[in-house]
Amino acid sequence: METFHLDKHPHVELCDLLKLLGWSESGAAAKAAIADGNVTVDDQVETRKRCKIIAGQRVNFAGQSVNVVP
Repeated sequence: METFHLDKHPHVELCDLLKLLGWSESGAAAKAAIADGNVTVDDQVETRKRCKIIAGQRVNFAGQSVNVVP
């Protein structure tokens, strides 16, 4: 399981997180994966592309998992 640091930012948008982690080749691919219901946040399917991910949340996609920390 990976860890993503917000580095003093209050949140990161879900589509941006997938790109920053290298889990998605592009923003369009990230948005498509989210819209198709392939991403979960705290074990719940998330279809909002710009969902604000905050510290303490866990995101899963394509067999990969990340914990978001401050």
